[in-house]
Formats: sequence, C-alpha cells, structure tokens
Amino acid sequence: MEYLTIKQAAEKWDISERRIQVLCREGRIEGVKRFGRAWAIPNDAEKPVDARVTTGEYRNWRKKS
Repeated sequence: MEYLTIKQAAEKWDISERRIQVLCREGRIEGVKRFGRAWAIPNDAEKPVDARVTTGEYRNWRKKS
C-alpha cells in the first residue's frame, strides 16, 4: 500500500499541514498510521469533511437566557 506524508496530503487536499496533524490525531482519516513522530496516510484516503463550527452558533452562548 502506498502512503503519503503530511506535507504531500496537505498539498493534495489544499489544507495546512497542522490541520492534517489534528485530523490524524483525532482519527478522522481512515487507515492512518503513526511511525514514531511521523504519520503515514494511505494514498487512497479521502479528505474528511470539515466538522468545525463556522456559523457562530456557539458565540455568546452564556448570554442566552
């Protein structure tokens, strides 16, 4: 099986290397493996859907009464 580095996956999916590291750590990329400090991402892995909240839904949540 062919693997990609974090840098190669970042270029392929057009997102930052740091974001790829976070996705790997959270287990959101299928088949990812860790070798020491490096991550190995399968060549055929698909880019995960961005599940971050961008609508501002949680903004000022304490002020709601």
